[in-house]
Amino acid sequence: MRRSPSIVPHVAADQDVYLVLEDFGGRLGRAWSETAEEDGNRATVIRHLIEGHYMHPARIVAFNTTQGWSRDVTADIADELRRRFVELEEVAPSMLEFLESAARRAETGS
Repeated sequence: MRRSPSIVPHVAADQDVYLVLEDFGGRLGRAWSETAEEDGNRATVIRHLIEGHYMHPARIVAFNTTQGWSRDVTADIADELRRRFVELEEVAPSMLEFLESAARRAETGS
């Protein structure tokens, strides 16, 4: 049996990795966005959300393989984006949709 390569990035240093789950809708459903190893950090994910790189971000997960943990950080990222919101001249529609979705999830607890 052939072995598939791991989807977990090889990170020499102890570092948190952030992945974005995109909702492509309909038959396509949801999928984790491709992320270059150097772009899997919190600052880059936030910058990409602000710039509109993700069309329909549904969830953001952070993990650290060295420490052995993973967690849903959608609400944390949404809170940080809301704090930065007042500093932005233009806001990508996808970011507004993400903030609304995160707020609804927080209200319902899902």
